[in-house]
Amino acid sequence: MSMIRDLRAVVRPSRPSLRKSAVRPDGGTYDTTRDPATPSAVVDCAVYRDGARVETDAPLAPQDAMRRVRRDGGFVWIGLHEPTEAEFAGIASEFGLHPLAVEDAVQAHQRPKLERYDDSLFTVFKTVHYVEHDELTATSEVVETGEVMCFTGRDFFITVRHGGQGSLRALRHRLQDDPELLAKGPSAVLHAIADHVVDGYIAVADALQDDIDAVETDVFSPGRKGTPRGTDAGRIYQLKREILEFKRAVSPLLRPMQLLSERPMRLVDPDIQKYFRDVADHLARVQEQVVGFDELLNSILQANLAQASVAQNEDMRKITSWAAIIAVPTMVCGVYGMNFEHMPELHWRYGYPVIMSFTVAICLGIHRTLKRNGWL
Repeated sequence: MSMIRDLRAVVRPSRPSLRKSAVRPDGGTYDTTRDPATPSAVVDCAVYRDGARVETDAPLAPQDAMRRVRRDGGFVWIGLHEPTEAEFAGIASEFGLHPLAVEDAVQAHQRPKLERYDDSLFTVFKTVHYVEHDELTATSEVVETGEVMCFTGRDFFITVRHGGQGSLRALRHRLQDDPELLAKGPSAVLHAIADHVVDGYIAVADALQDDIDAVETDVFSPGRKGTPRGTDAGRIYQLKREILEFKRAVSPLLRPMQLLSERPMRLVDPDIQKYFRDVADHLARVQEQVVGFDELLNSILQANLAQASVAQNEDMRKITSWAAIIAVPTMVCGVYGMNFEHMPELHWRYGYPVIMSFTVAICLGIHRTLKRNGWL
């Protein structure tokens, strides 16, 4: 059972190691994406027996790999990147994959799910990648999603990736460094991928927390003069959209992880099944974070709109106050602008300075009163 105790260490290395390139025993590297010049969508195809990769002189075709497995035992792990229907047809026929699952794997854009067929399990994962940005704007892309479809059988494991990120290269390399884990068969690979995907969710959730904290600080910071109104609302709305996309990847996966951790399945090794419970727990934590993010952003957005409303009210009070002050000289000028022959002080030598002084005094009095009451 020492292999099981080390399971978390194998599938959860430190994040920097995920960026290192994986090297095959023959000195080559595992491709992460499909080469446009290559007519095949197969990224890697290998046979594993007793936890070790069976080395061959030339790359194996999926059909040849499966014949070796049926003859000598072990299991085959085939990785594909965005195959077409024609490219996947031969593999689907060779491994007896269900047509509905094959259609989902080729077309992509599926919600996370777990489907059980007679001789295989079909699992869909949404991979999530945090897009680094110097400053969050109303048009910033925060999360980028991809898909990994997994076919788990008694003696085969097939992954179909869609999108430019979510590579399984480093994960395959790490699993090959632990023969005891790989000896548990395809279910060990399924758990490693599930754990790898959920770990990615945790990293994205931590990064999103920093973005939300930054937006919250900006919204409630005092004295932010010169900031165009609506800027914060646009940023908050954009962040809500990105979190909604993240939520669509996390929430539907809860039920499949619970099924894998609670219900006995003949295609899942009992020793491995226990550790799906750990994946489900971490996924539930991320789900709670995502729901909390959405609620917090709703509160921040409402607070931002309330601040904008208060600012508009303050502007209206200032405009009204100045209009009241200006009304005094306007009224005086209006009175003395009338063309009547007999008007008080019309021909008085000191009439003009007295009237002007009186007008200024009234205006200053109104200004002082309004300022004391907080209108100016």
